[in-house]
Amino acid sequence: MTIAFQLAVFALIAISFLLVIGVPVALASPDGWSSSKNVVFSGVSLWIGSVLFVGILNSFIS
Repeated sequence: MTIAFQLAVFALIAISFLLVIGVPVALASPDGWSSSKNVVFSGVSLWIGSVLFVGILNSFIS
């Protein structure tokens, strides 16, 4: 179970890093918000799901 928790935390960190880099780049693109809002919303939804999943796994670890 500890390995699954560590992998979930690593995935959360990786998604966070991608969002920190990707969102400003997507918003600075010539098309702007209108063309990249689906990507941003998908990334944010994945991040929220990862946070909840890590929280659930944490309740089993500690």
